[in-house]
Amino acid sequence: MPLHKITELRQYDTCRLIPSRFADVEDSVLAPLAENNDVLRDLFELDNATNERLRGESGLLPGIGMDELVFGVPNFRIINAAFTYARPEGSRFNDGERGAWYCAFAAETALAEVIFHKTVEYSEIKRFDDSVSYQMLLADFSAGFHDLRGVDAYKSCLDPDSYIASQALAAELMEQDSMGIIYPSVRHPGGTNLACFRPALVGNVRKAQTYRLTWAGSPQPAVEIT
Repeated sequence: MPLHKITELRQYDTCRLIPSRFADVEDSVLAPLAENNDVLRDLFELDNATNERLRGESGLLPGIGMDELVFGVPNFRIINAAFTYARPEGSRFNDGERGAWYCAFAAETALAEVIFHKTVEYSEIKRFDDSVSYQMLLADFSAGFHDLRGVDAYKSCLDPDSYIASQALAAELMEQDSMGIIYPSVRHPGGTNLACFRPALVGNVRKAQTYRLTWAGSPQPAVEIT
């Protein structure tokens, strides 16, 4: 059943959180490991062979074409990484072959999403003892997106425990050249998220504040802006 509700979205300052270690992608994490430039070059060649973003930018990934990625704009590598590094099991509105740019309309929603998923990870190992830094990225959007808000027929796509229905819908909409999906946050009541399917639509990406999330024995972390 196709989703016909499309909203012409003009949304500034959407919020996406990524681990801070990935925020400064211009600086290679391999540099401190190399004794000299020759060793560094060998490390780069080894890393590039399995670097999904670089493979995507060379047209070597099955899920996304090189012509879809962006180049020469601020933070273009961070944008491309969102689409070329997909979790093997996928996420709510993407499979394991192609990622998407997930963001929230408010910082509180972005935090709730990240906290939920990290807490699930720690629950699996039964240990809540960690401190992680996250970089907030802001981006602007102006395009028409399929909109799940208020559409009862697609409640299964907001299942808190399953991505089966949502990934199936995303695959169907991708075949219809959808730009992406606006949907209510499952982890933050009242919040709104966007899954953008097209790198070219992710506009004016820039860094905002940095957050530190600290778990100290409890599933609920302390949150501070650093």
